[in-house]
Amino acid sequence: QVQLVESGGGLVQPGGSLRLSCAASGSIFITYTMGWYRQAPGKQRELVAIIPGGSTNYADSVKGRFTISRDNAKNTVYLQMNSLKPEDTAVYYCYADLRTTQGRFNYWGQGTQVTVSS
Repeated sequence: QVQLVESGGGLVQPGGSLRLSCAASGSIFITYTMGWYRQAPGKQRELVAIIPGGSTNYADSVKGRFTISRDNAKNTVYLQMNSLKPEDTAVYYCYADLRTTQGRFNYWGQGTQVTVSS
């Protein structure tokens, strides 16, 4: 059974930093794209950043402030968030496109709350 386990959320003041981590575990053969999405109250889930392999893609709202990276040996993706703003407040979800013993599927983490407030 494949699981994505997130960590690193919390409460931070505007201008502060947080680092999110997400580790995929289980019978994983290939890890394709990994990434982060977020959902604020009353809004749809939106892309924050993805890392298909060597390249990265970011939402315009986080460019220059957030950095996504991955450790393929650990099947782990990270999101370094700097210069956080109140509008970054949301539940952040990890995403992974994986090939496992069951086939190729998209997987989601349980979500971790990020709150930016003074």
